[in-house]
Amino acid sequence: MQVANAVSSRRKREFHRNEIKKGTVELKTCRVTVHDMEGVAHTVEVTASTLYEAVALGLRQIRGSEWVEGIAAGLNTVKVCVKNVQVEHTVKLGEFTKWVERNGRSPAEVIRKGKIREILGMAEKNR
Repeated sequence: MQVANAVSSRRKREFHRNEIKKGTVELKTCRVTVHDMEGVAHTVEVTASTLYEAVALGLRQIRGSEWVEGIAAGLNTVKVCVKNVQVEHTVKLGEFTKWVERNGRSPAEVIRKGKIREILGMAEKNR
């Protein structure tokens, strides 16, 4: 199981790095699913240019729903299914939060993190 998780984590990092390197990224329609504090799964459809942007947009929409009983962070996961190519990604909310809070390592990453912070309503972090 640890080997599968390591491979999965490596693929997510490679996917994210490749998206940043491209500079211009095509928009993808994604289904984003997360479980609330009661264990109920909530799914929304978003259009995003990166995996983490899809997570941020999905969280924003789901958190805004009166049917959601709060979303636990930490070990909770967010599933992102890219509809165009039928690829599914699972992101740990704790890792996502750490990534968003870190400074960008390149100008492109700084811009993308700024966009995601704006989606989430986070204060702009000094770069």
